[in-house]
Amino acid sequence: MELTFYISAFVTLFVIIDPIGLAPLFVAITHGMTSHERRAVAMRAAGIAIGLLTLFGVLGEAVLGFVGISMPAFRIAGGILLFLTALDMLFERRSKRREDQTEEERPDPSVFPLATPLIAGPGSMATMILLTGEVQGDFAAIVFIHLIMAVVIGLVLVMFLTAGLLERALGKTGINVVTRLLGMLLAALSVQFVLDGLADLGLAPV
Repeated sequence: MELTFYISAFVTLFVIIDPIGLAPLFVAITHGMTSHERRAVAMRAAGIAIGLLTLFGVLGEAVLGFVGISMPAFRIAGGILLFLTALDMLFERRSKRREDQTEEERPDPSVFPLATPLIAGPGSMATMILLTGEVQGDFAAIVFIHLIMAVVIGLVLVMFLTAGLLERALGKTGINVVTRLLGMLLAALSVQFVLDGLADLGLAPV
């Protein structure tokens, strides 16, 4: 494959996954955690996301087809779950639950919503399926596409690990404002996921 294809693959995955845009979301979602907890969550989320995207890159839609799930249905389900997380952020339910829970009982956001659907969401999964499909079984090209994906998620991890600097810069009041703002944006993103799924099914305008 030509170099331009791999550059295009990197740019596409970078835009879809959006490491820079995920940093403030990570701050909001892990607000109240210690630096050690935050680092552990970031590492787990990145590792799980790489595993999920590798699975979809290698096996494609067969993964969903095996259990009878279409990509549009996956988009809609991911959107609904993400919307529930957005409600937690908007109404401070997440913070209130943390105050009532011991450290052992705290929910781990590394799998949901960080690893999926924020990092390895329907968009990035579909992108991996499309990219690996374009190389028509070229093993070396498929490996290179997965290395590019790992680099992009590596950038996500870097942004997550430096998110504490952003939190200190914003302060408690700033974090509260940003959390609500991002909750609204996350709600809009979740609705877009649902609309995309409905459009794929021909039930909504493109």
